[in-house]
Amino acid sequence: MLFRRGALDGLADGTITVAFRRWARPRVRAGGQLRTAVGVLAVGAVDEVDFTDITEDDARRAGFASLPELLDDLATQRDGRVYRIALHVAGPDPRVELRDRDALTDDELVEVERRLARLDAASRHGAWTLAVLRLIRDRPEVRAGDLAPTRGQEKLAFKRDVRKLKELGLTESLEIGYRISPRGRTYLDRTGT
Repeated sequence: MLFRRGALDGLADGTITVAFRRWARPRVRAGGQLRTAVGVLAVGAVDEVDFTDITEDDARRAGFASLPELLDDLATQRDGRVYRIALHVAGPDPRVELRDRDALTDDELVEVERRLARLDAASRHGAWTLAVLRLIRDRPEVRAGDLAPTRGQEKLAFKRDVRKLKELGLTESLEIGYRISPRGRTYLDRTGT
């Protein structure tokens, strides 16, 4: 699920406790979690609702000033059933702590190398991990749409690759583009890349 910045801020401070989405089928499950810029969100419930069952209170809990504003937002979403998703912040995103840990032990260095080698081996477009890490290091805060062509990739495929590096704590997403995390910089420095 994607959230606008204002919705993320409301989720973080507890003023937003539900979201409404139109989907052909639910894309999240009760008990699941979502990682966001404000931390890990816990999904408390996912209920299919009729437009007529949505209340003014629902609209406020979803961060809208009024029910008509929420209904207008739902009208802009793709066709599908309407779902009310109960959410709350469950804690910080563990990737944040990981990317800030820049004192890699020898064992951690070996583990990062092993995981990067697995990503390279599983790739249909050949070894890519070090090239993308160097590209992001050398061109921070550059949009994925501008970086992808330098790798001969479509933007979405490039973004998928960068997310894999982010999972390892090596990169971080910015408002525009990416940058190497302290952990990623240490990895590149220690391997002489």
